[in-house]
Amino acid sequence: MLNQGVVKADVLIVGGSLGGCAAALACAALGVKTLLAIEPGRWLGGQLTAQAVPPDEHRWIETQGCTRRYRQLRDAIREFYRRYYPLTDAARAEPFLNPGGGWVSALCCEPRVAKTVLESMLHYPQMRGDLMVEPLHLHALDVEGDFVRGALFQLPDRATTLYVEAEFILDATDTGELLPMAKMEYVTGAESHWETGEPHAKPEPQPANMQAFTWCFAMGYDPAGDYVGSKPAGYEFWKAFRPPFWHAPFFSWVDVHPITLEPRRLSLFGEDGTPAMFRYRQIVDPNLYPPDRAPEAVTIVNWPQNDYFLGNLYPPAGEEPEDSQGRVPDPEATPSAYGYRNRDIPGATLSHEQAARELSECLLYWLQTEAPRPDGGVGYPGLHFRADITGTTLDPAHPMAQQVYVRESRRIKARFTVVEQHLSAECRPNDTLAEPFPDSIGVGHYRIDLHPSTGGDNYIDIATLPFQIPLGALIPVRMRNLLPACKNIGTTHITNGCYRLHPVEWNIGESAGLLAGFCVLRGTEPHAVYETPKLRAEYQRLLAAQGIQLQWEL
Repeated sequence: MLNQGVVKADVLIVGGSLGGCAAALACAALGVKTLLAIEPGRWLGGQLTAQAVPPDEHRWIETQGCTRRYRQLRDAIREFYRRYYPLTDAARAEPFLNPGGGWVSALCCEPRVAKTVLESMLHYPQMRGDLMVEPLHLHALDVEGDFVRGALFQLPDRATTLYVEAEFILDATDTGELLPMAKMEYVTGAESHWETGEPHAKPEPQPANMQAFTWCFAMGYDPAGDYVGSKPAGYEFWKAFRPPFWHAPFFSWVDVHPITLEPRRLSLFGEDGTPAMFRYRQIVDPNLYPPDRAPEAVTIVNWPQNDYFLGNLYPPAGEEPEDSQGRVPDPEATPSAYGYRNRDIPGATLSHEQAARELSECLLYWLQTEAPRPDGGVGYPGLHFRADITGTTLDPAHPMAQQVYVRESRRIKARFTVVEQHLSAECRPNDTLAEPFPDSIGVGHYRIDLHPSTGGDNYIDIATLPFQIPLGALIPVRMRNLLPACKNIGTTHITNGCYRLHPVEWNIGESAGLLAGFCVLRGTEPHAVYETPKLRAEYQRLLAAQGIQLQWEL
């Protein structure tokens, strides 16, 4: 454990997100002295672990379209199940084992398993050569002109501080927390059509218009059990809530089809032939175990009914308080596009983040007590929280994921911004691949998937072509040594919808880590790598040697 004082590092990575973990592994591979600062008490792995979201991936994921280290992570998760779980012989022999059997991903796994595998890859909590992983709370950045000279942290006991001096700093937080602290140029929310030319952009900028976020939870089902507790505060509000674009009350088995926007019928277990929400993100599949050793089925509830869009996690660009630490101001000051303030929600707290948690608690209570069943009855009292799976067992008041699931971050103003026209299938009807980028640092694919927003927008769900990640989207317009390493690159509100998923975030973090390490070893800066063809080619050769796929092979 580090003590009070000053530590020098070549690369400082702030945030234990998937991107942060990938960046740390990349720096360790190059042997540069690196410190990965993670939030105390929170699992490594961001959306895959602390936020409890199984990986959203593309249909080629088993053969291409991700980095070598991301594939090692996926392989190690499967091997962990084969080695330590009492699977049937048939399940253990399945080459593409899906531990949970969920249909959202080919690798629906428990967050605690992914966390254990990530820790082993990083050799955490032990040190790995020049890589240190430490629980530290960011307090302030030391900024001088176009450079961040270092960062001041509080140690876990909150009584002592540590100053870390570094050549390069990577923001691997899920909300781009360092961007306002560094006083660098960044954007939030929806850009305008005149800025980006995107067909689905707004007529005018809407910096406060951001995607919904969700407080996910693991939910088990015991058909003979009764886990109904007291009614949560705010339940009557959420039970009656109906967004203007929804086709029924929010708590119902009717939602909005993301692509057609027509009504869509759902069910818990699919008895009536409708989509089975329990199977959607199921992470424990009893069918993979011998009958006498089968666990109960468990799913992750990250559903339309617990998307929260009455307010934002952080202030829009231009409205950060003067003493901003990337923290949220009192959200009562600004009503949402839906006309609600948090004070209108009975029992709600002053934080939209906490209100999102209450929404999820209310959803479970509705499922237990009032959700219609195909047999004509109501409620599934055997549904219950599985805090052991999310690592929150020790906090009875908070049995959900450790962290809220963040879909949209602050984004740097970059030397190059990815827009809808680069990758939309509608914009490129004669192409099979998205716009080629000569400065590619990786690849990805996912639909542009925007959930309902705090600005009152319904889903925006657009087909895309397999795309690349351009280096220019990682290069800030001004700051010289602070790089994005998560969902905070130079995308727009629209294109963030397909660059925010697990394998792309990992690729961004890994390539950012390799860029920082490359600059340390070559004595140069990221801007020079971007602007100098010879340096850029050398960096891309390093990426390829490290297992980064730069082009699609379709």
